[in-house]
Amino acid sequence: MLKTILKLPAFLLRVSLFSGMGFLSVPTAFAQVNAEQVVNIGRNVLSMDDYMLAIHYFNQAIKAKPYLSDPYFFRAIAKLSLEDYKGAEEDCSLAIERNKFKTEAYKVRGFARQCLGLDSLAITDYDIGLNYNPLDKYFLYYKSVALTELKKFEAADSTFSTLLRQYPKFEEGYAARGRLNIARGDTVAALADLDRATDLSKAFINPYLMKAEIAWRRKNWEEAGINMDAAIRLRPEVADLYVNRAFIRYNSDDFFGAMSDYNYALELEPSNTSALFNRALLRYEVRDLSRAEEDLSAVLKLDPENFHALYNRGLIRLELKKNNEALNDFKQIARKYPKFYPVYYAMAEVKRDMGDMKQAMQYVHHADDLVKKYVSNPEKNALDRPTIAAAETKDAKSNNETGEESEIEVMEKFNRLVTVSDAVESQLSYNEKIKGRVQDRNVQVEAEPLYALSFNPAPLTLRSVSNYFRELDDLNNRHIINRQFYLNAGIPSSGDESFTVDLFKYADDLNTLIASGRDRPVDHLALGVTYTMLKNYPEAVVQLSKAIDMDNRFTVAYMARAFARYAELMLTQNQDEKGNSRNSLDRKASYAALQDVIADYDKALTLNPRLVFAWFNKGVIYYSIGDYTSAMQCFNEALNTDPEFGQAYFNRGLSYLRAGNKAQAFSDLSKAGELGVLSSYNILKRMK
Repeated sequence: MLKTILKLPAFLLRVSLFSGMGFLSVPTAFAQVNAEQVVNIGRNVLSMDDYMLAIHYFNQAIKAKPYLSDPYFFRAIAKLSLEDYKGAEEDCSLAIERNKFKTEAYKVRGFARQCLGLDSLAITDYDIGLNYNPLDKYFLYYKSVALTELKKFEAADSTFSTLLRQYPKFEEGYAARGRLNIARGDTVAALADLDRATDLSKAFINPYLMKAEIAWRRKNWEEAGINMDAAIRLRPEVADLYVNRAFIRYNSDDFFGAMSDYNYALELEPSNTSALFNRALLRYEVRDLSRAEEDLSAVLKLDPENFHALYNRGLIRLELKKNNEALNDFKQIARKYPKFYPVYYAMAEVKRDMGDMKQAMQYVHHADDLVKKYVSNPEKNALDRPTIAAAETKDAKSNNETGEESEIEVMEKFNRLVTVSDAVESQLSYNEKIKGRVQDRNVQVEAEPLYALSFNPAPLTLRSVSNYFRELDDLNNRHIINRQFYLNAGIPSSGDESFTVDLFKYADDLNTLIASGRDRPVDHLALGVTYTMLKNYPEAVVQLSKAIDMDNRFTVAYMARAFARYAELMLTQNQDEKGNSRNSLDRKASYAALQDVIADYDKALTLNPRLVFAWFNKGVIYYSIGDYTSAMQCFNEALNTDPEFGQAYFNRGLSYLRAGNKAQAFSDLSKAGELGVLSSYNILKRMK
């Protein structure tokens, strides 16, 4: 059945970004590294969700000063985000060894231990933290959850009571206590808590999932459907939610709605075996046998050990008179499960259909003998029960004192729709506030991002824009450095671990070249782009400024510096004084700070008035601070230069939408979709 997620929001880490210290490059000799500065860079990178690069910076700091606590602690958070829970636990232990008063390390280690199933050890960590701060919200919350997992219901309830008495508007606490009440069978109290959670926050998915589960266990399909609809509105991109809603709709006799949900789930996730399997069973019901067989074959291609699908495909092939193929399916099951008697009756049916009555009777007698032996002595002659749906088998065992399933139950499951237990997440999730603009995860509409220079080619897409930039093309054609520059949309990434190491080495090589006095503007450009990819924006700005000082007509460097300046500004101004992420740049405060960024793009446009990407990037910047009129003017200029620039249509459409001009927004978004910006269609659908 549906298993709701238990989302554990984490404590707020106070991150002081760019704290007044200069940023140094990271040389090979670790003794020369300013570890505190490198940790600062790593924390900034961590705030942008680039976990592998952040770990690389923390490794540098650890090698330089292994006695510091912070690099281990922040590396633990990065590992936690990569689901390396064992590594996170070990790093927290190393941080605590160096500073036993670092209470947040106990919190992170406790959370990692919960993810590893070590709930008792996690509680020990939370108790240490509570000794320092008895009313810390998340220590109380995490401890309550761990006690629930250990089935220490009274202790968990007591801790929840303390938590919610101190924090009466903490919706996740009510949802978690609702889960506790479900676990101990008090659905009335559970629903009261879940209703309270949804009253406090309509954007929290857990309560809806848990209420849906309660309703469908009661076979209250209408109520289950209402709550699943709410969950899907919050997470429309999760295919498994549609699989579970289809199950509800099927039980409500809404066959068409169920089929529509399976079809849409497969549009979102073509390899979703649950959706494929269930759609096959629905197609079988309406006698669409050929397409049912296709779906089950697709399941088996993805999951060759799925004997549930194999058995059903054999039955369908039997009806399609594909006797040899059906027999092959059944024989595979018989080889794996020689005491699974129904497969012998099925093989007997195939042989009878083929006219081989002798072999058919032999299969029937063999199946009869298996059943007779089982009835006479079940313990000695146990029958095979193929694993067909782990989640459902667990549910059956949890509701059956002996843990045994009857043969009827097994066969019912073999021909029954399946649900998805891990509809959203099966593990605890750690929503660490240090991870960039957390609040943006709930934002459904986002502008297409700025274009920036990198050393990575752009991936192939449906979009028509060519990313052609005359000055950049000329620079690459001169081959004066051993790398190619590319202009791509979005924040440049340092890539995988090997590429990150290569970037650091390239930065060292360029620093050595520059120190020799034989530097050229392009060398500073290359180093600036390297630092941009490594998200060390202050040092990137320094190097790009040097390139411009050496050649004040270097259009490519102006474009690169504008982006680095903007990225640095976004990182600093998107944090308030407590380290919280803000949704966007503050308009009044940002105009002055943005002047240098805009000036760089304007200089690039002076040098090349047809530089469409400079106009586009200016538009994105104005859009980010809510100046939609200026944004639209910039996108207009970009489209005057390139009428096929889909992203400019998309962003101009959003600007019109924000400004209240729905008609023009509809026109622009439609054109953007035509030019390959696929997210346009989702917005258009909602506008209708």
